[in-house]
Amino acid sequence: MSTLVQGRKGNRIPLLFSALAFLLCELSANELARGQHQTTASTASAYGPLKQSYVGSRACSPCHRNIYERFLRTAMGRSIAPVTGALLMRLHLPASIFIKDVNQHLDVFSRDGKLYQSQYEMDAEGKEIFRDTHQIDWIIGSGANGYGGLVRNGDYLFQAPLSFYSKPHTWDLSPGYEFGNYGFNRPILAGCIVCHSGRPAPASVGNGRFKDPPFLELAIGCENCHGPGWAHVTAMRAGKLDQGRRSIVNPATLPPELANNICMFCHQTGDVRVLKPGRDYQDFKPGEPLDSTLSIFLLPPKPGAPPESEHLEHYYSMTLSKCYRSTQGRLECITCHDPHVEPSPTKAPGYFAKKCLTCHTEQSCALPLETRRGHQPPDACSDCHMPKKAIGVILHSSVTSHRILAREDEPPPESAYHQTTPALPDLIHLSAIRGETAPPRLVLLQAYGELMDKFPEYRDRYFSVLNELAQTRPENALVQAALGRRDLRRGNFASAVAHLQPAMKLDPSLPLTYADLAEALAQLGQKQETVPLLEKAIELDPFNAALQKTLVLRLIELRRYSAAQTTLENYVQTFPQDSFMRRMLMRAKASAK
Repeated sequence: MSTLVQGRKGNRIPLLFSALAFLLCELSANELARGQHQTTASTASAYGPLKQSYVGSRACSPCHRNIYERFLRTAMGRSIAPVTGALLMRLHLPASIFIKDVNQHLDVFSRDGKLYQSQYEMDAEGKEIFRDTHQIDWIIGSGANGYGGLVRNGDYLFQAPLSFYSKPHTWDLSPGYEFGNYGFNRPILAGCIVCHSGRPAPASVGNGRFKDPPFLELAIGCENCHGPGWAHVTAMRAGKLDQGRRSIVNPATLPPELANNICMFCHQTGDVRVLKPGRDYQDFKPGEPLDSTLSIFLLPPKPGAPPESEHLEHYYSMTLSKCYRSTQGRLECITCHDPHVEPSPTKAPGYFAKKCLTCHTEQSCALPLETRRGHQPPDACSDCHMPKKAIGVILHSSVTSHRILAREDEPPPESAYHQTTPALPDLIHLSAIRGETAPPRLVLLQAYGELMDKFPEYRDRYFSVLNELAQTRPENALVQAALGRRDLRRGNFASAVAHLQPAMKLDPSLPLTYADLAEALAQLGQKQETVPLLEKAIELDPFNAALQKTLVLRLIELRRYSAAQTTLENYVQTFPQDSFMRRMLMRAKASAK
């Protein structure tokens, strides 16, 4: 095929066709798959039930003033906040970093009491090629490890590319940006923001899309751990004290597994987390089993390859400790942690040492008293038994180990290697409800689906569950979409279409289904039909770069050069940091003159 092709008006379109090979190589199934789990996991409750059952933390303050004010000073009580002048004073502004791999700069600065970040590129002569500047609307994080920024673009929220890291007192790439040049297009997902804010309001469709306002309560608050407070506040104001006490959750009176479930919701990541069918993150209520809403799975550790990462694995690490095992599981997160209290760094060692001494004695420590007292800070049990470890996935950050080791080289207990069940022999179902066996097959399908690309040993298990569901749940959109994707990857394009078309009708909110159907039809030579499908996918997920690149490709193949150029212009406007596509657009415009 010639790279110089005449358009309808005689315009030569060289670079658009040279992009064809690039796009065909770059647009892998994995890149387009970015949206499926994220979109299905981003559903959220409507405002009505939320507003009726939740009252916000301020409603608690008249009766619980001291607790309320103490909590506001904790990291959770400061989990997210609007940008203020006082905050700007702590952020070491302005700052700039250069990303050598892409020859681009990132700046952060304040102006007129507001915070901004900017991404730009310079040519060899020092002339600015592009600049993309956005106001930072909210700061996420309490400052323990640092601060990140949230950017609002219409109905969508995005992560800002730079974060401030407290320990080195420096700005650097935000978590996740070491893997790609996302600019200001990395969406904030429901499964993440639900643990960094009080009551977020993600929309039911769209990665990173939120209702207005996007937060019904900004920072983590009382109801995140105590449940909806409307019934409690109403009863207490009416003088119905017994009814009021029964209508609010007190984690201290819950069975240990239910109390721990509240903490696990945000402090236990696992290797894969899957929402139960028909549930969303706002459905979890303190006092209820977490697994009724969200299932958490871990890959079973093997002798010689013990669990390594402890980033947001606090609960699992605690269960491996001798402290937990010797109490037959009665040790809880709140045995040592009072969410309403956060001691200062200087007082924390003594504060937590007293927690240790509720079970241990001064004589329990094998170190001589003189050695312990000479340590700085003195008698700091946690320094030896719960050391801080670097977080490999987040720059300049650390996390406290919850293994509670007697010595640094202590191996995991033998029980760590026997945590699977006959009903689920290849995964640890960490959130399992006592007495229940295997999780629903739809949940396992999604779990294996997320794991199998990184861990190929789960591929056969995934297809086995999928084949089973094809017989038992053929009416389910995810099942039909998965069958279609399976056949698409195997080159059975007609069969893929036969599954993807009903999947699209069963659930018209999944952009990946439209993209897969478009790909199958293109392979069958029906390229004209792919354009409206891709346009619908982009409508559902407008900041998915892979979808927009695919649409450009299909328009070129159909010789709709004007539409291809318009789509490319929209792409570059949305993703200005994509230097390759910007150069392609510039050459296409030049050739059209």
